[in-house]
Amino acid sequence: MERRLDNRADIRDFLARRRAQLTPEQVGLPTSGRRRVPGLRREEVAVLAGVSTEWYTRLEKGHISGVSDDVLDAVARTLQLDEDERTYLFDLAKAAHPRPTTRGRRKAVDVPPRVQWLLDSMTLSAAFVSNGRLDIVATNALARALFAPVFDSSTSDERGRPNFARYYFLDDASHDFADDWDGAADITVALLRAEAGRYPSDKALRELVGELSTVSTEFRTRWAAHNVRIHHGGVKRFHHPDAGLLELTYQPLDLPMSAREAHSLTIYTAEPGTPHEDRLKLLASWAATPAPHQGAPATHAGRQDKNADTPGRSR
Repeated sequence: MERRLDNRADIRDFLARRRAQLTPEQVGLPTSGRRRVPGLRREEVAVLAGVSTEWYTRLEKGHISGVSDDVLDAVARTLQLDEDERTYLFDLAKAAHPRPTTRGRRKAVDVPPRVQWLLDSMTLSAAFVSNGRLDIVATNALARALFAPVFDSSTSDERGRPNFARYYFLDDASHDFADDWDGAADITVALLRAEAGRYPSDKALRELVGELSTVSTEFRTRWAAHNVRIHHGGVKRFHHPDAGLLELTYQPLDLPMSAREAHSLTIYTAEPGTPHEDRLKLLASWAATPAPHQGAPATHAGRQDKNADTPGRSR
């Protein structure tokens, strides 16, 4: 039995929003007179993409199944989509193809021992594995210490497994932990948007998005913007309750573990020779210390460190 996934609403919203963000000047078209709608008109996109207005109108209404890669490429170029947005458009087209009926909830994948061994071997970098819904499914000791506020949050599930999206949008303390909360929130939602394009039938993902959209205006506003992010990495700053201010570079890497579940290995490191490296090393030493000897020294040292260097926080 075959079924066609109805993701037309996502296609309509994505294409219409990207069209509205472009001006005639940006695509080399003359401007004259007053325009009733922001951005380009459908007929302008159609001409630039080399298709009929009727055809493009049908596409923007969500009828994307069976569209050739060449046409999608032309539309992506016309709308000036970046690499992540282009990938998302192709994911939407792929998901709209008829295919055998599959179960809506993807089965959780156990982390193989070899992956945990890899994580544990990284003693001076914080490393963790997350799935496409941004659940943390495995960590090394330093990542567990670095993201202690996330793990200790009431937003973690009954197994103690944290989720970055639930933490940022359901725990007010996340504003104190993330130095650039708005930036972290934007990336989080954009990553979930991209995952929804790849796996629109994922029931757990739909439930997560539904929950956050219901209870968080911040999430709902960002979700409506329809921004996507797939390839990312850079610098983040955290106000750790024990180690103080930490400025860390991070890089996610694809980690193939299952044909039906996307995973990433993310590694956080500090620039060598900086105070942030010293603080990360100190946090690593606390993480490696047996629990009975961990508490008091960490709290005392953390207070000193934070008082020594904690600039104003941006939210």
